[in-house]
Amino acid sequence: MKIKEKTILITGANRGIGRALLEEALLRGANRVYAGVRSSFIHPDSRVTSLMLDVTNEAQIQKAAGEIESLDILINNAGVMHYDDLSDRVMIDRHLDVNFFGTYRMTQAFLSLLRQSQGAVVNILSAVALAPLPPTASYSISKAAAFSMTQSMRAYLAGQGVQVHAVLAGPTDTDLIKGMEIPKSSPASVAQSIFDGVEKEEEDIFPDPQSASLAESWLNSAMKALEHRFAGLVTARRA
Repeated sequence: MKIKEKTILITGANRGIGRALLEEALLRGANRVYAGVRSSFIHPDSRVTSLMLDVTNEAQIQKAAGEIESLDILINNAGVMHYDDLSDRVMIDRHLDVNFFGTYRMTQAFLSLLRQSQGAVVNILSAVALAPLPPTASYSISKAAAFSMTQSMRAYLAGQGVQVHAVLAGPTDTDLIKGMEIPKSSPASVAQSIFDGVEKEEEDIFPDPQSASLAESWLNSAMKALEHRFAGLVTARRA
């Protein structure tokens, strides 16, 4: 899977990691980049096509799916993060609607195109999918749920020629965590590592120094081995 000459759709493409992914895709020679955004967005490169796309809006998703004729890589990047203490059910629902169901809606809408191209789904998750950060409890829940879904997608879509990548990013210098006084990686460096991981066909991508410190222990863990064992049940059923 190389980025050069590919057609890519990125949600949340107007800022943060999404914008960095857009720019990195262009640098690597992408043929077309669809920028899914919730407000007006104009990019000077003619290879970029802006789409009005709220991942909680089924009508907008279906409209976008009808406008895109071919797709090689879907990057589910759009997300929300708010501080909370689990006392408000609405806050949990909001995070799940965007971070979990938004990823599900997008993948289902564009899956037929990805099957045709033998393409890839890239889900931008977080290291908190592995261990929650209590001050962002609802965000952590939604990312853990999205990671579990990503693992199941991977098992089911492998037999259809579609790769599924989980990006388990650490703190990145975006608007989502601008108030946190902690070491952060630049969106540009994270975007570069994400595409490096996609091109190397890595299942789980740890795209920054802080998350990379977890990579070896996760990839060699009993839980990762269990994921592969359980995924084998899907292969056995197909056989």
